[in-house]
Amino acid sequence: MKKYKILFTIPNFDTAGSGKAMLKIAQRLDKNLFEPHIACTHNKGVFFKTVEESGIPIHIYPYFHSMSSKLKGALKSWQNRKFFKPYDLVHSFHYSDDYSEALSSKFAGTPWVYVKKNMNWNSNAWNLRTRLSTAIVAQNTDMIKQFFKNDERVSLIPRGVDTQEFKPQETSDSLLKEFNLNKEHKIILLVANLVPVKGVEFLVNAFESICNKYTDTVLMIVGDDSHEYASQLKVNAKYSIDKHRIIFTGKRPDIKDFQSIAKIFVLPTLNKGRQEGSPVSLLEAMASGTFVLASNVAGIRDQLSEIPEQLFEPGDSNSLAIKLEQALNLSDSEIKKAEDKQLELIQKYYTLEIEVKKHEEFYKKALKIK
Repeated sequence: MKKYKILFTIPNFDTAGSGKAMLKIAQRLDKNLFEPHIACTHNKGVFFKTVEESGIPIHIYPYFHSMSSKLKGALKSWQNRKFFKPYDLVHSFHYSDDYSEALSSKFAGTPWVYVKKNMNWNSNAWNLRTRLSTAIVAQNTDMIKQFFKNDERVSLIPRGVDTQEFKPQETSDSLLKEFNLNKEHKIILLVANLVPVKGVEFLVNAFESICNKYTDTVLMIVGDDSHEYASQLKVNAKYSIDKHRIIFTGKRPDIKDFQSIAKIFVLPTLNKGRQEGSPVSLLEAMASGTFVLASNVAGIRDQLSEIPEQLFEPGDSNSLAIKLEQALNLSDSEIKKAEDKQLELIQKYYTLEIEVKKHEEFYKKALKIK
């Protein structure tokens, strides 16, 4: 049986989110049918070593470039065609509107596909990128409605979560001890890259409005806090009367342990800009057995479509505060029922196995494999 060579492309592994998602798919493809390869522009980044250890061939090459000059860009794409020629299909995980890679693949005669990972569409380059593609992965239904309506090349493939890694587990006593907490604390958790679109300030405001009433609550914010936005969040929290109950942990690798100590997970993404594609942090929380609340924006509303009562209005601290109070007042049996429903949704729609299977079918369709 012929093995089809799939080249997964990504600019770098400086931030591991997209790289992890890509690697998990590449590692789990049917090796009797597909031979995965990976291309990136350099070998830096904390996640690169993990990619190397996977054993998947890695190719360091400047496979995309500026198209500010159409003529020079087209010439460079023509030169780069040789890099793409050996592959049966190229799957781009580039987050931007770059289309030079797609043009090179077109010159090479190699089918090129891409995954749309957010709701940005603020340049004509996205149109060119889409026109040059053989097929497209959309991660939520809002993408299809807004950007790809009636486009038969588009397949809906939301993110999947590794349910072997993220599952209900015993409370991490060591993590509680690290932050001077105990099992009586009701921990409200956010795990996110701390950038403005995540709407973290609205979560902080909502928490501050209820924390005097619920004196055993603690807000833990997990994510890279080295940027200006995060710095301002910390400054604002410092002047809160409950500053000792708002904890910024910075970026952490032990996310499943944080899920084990959390009572409520909140994702307060705003309804503007890139919003969400298919946020895996929310899926990880659901798979871990943590009750979730999230804003009603693209990407999230797909994941919580069967439990809309756990959505709140984006950018509205009052709406979120009401939802937090309702959640904190639920009985143990009500919480258990909600968490069981979340786990059911994960198993039905959002496992990593489902995501990989859908990608295999997507590749077969793009390559016309019967």
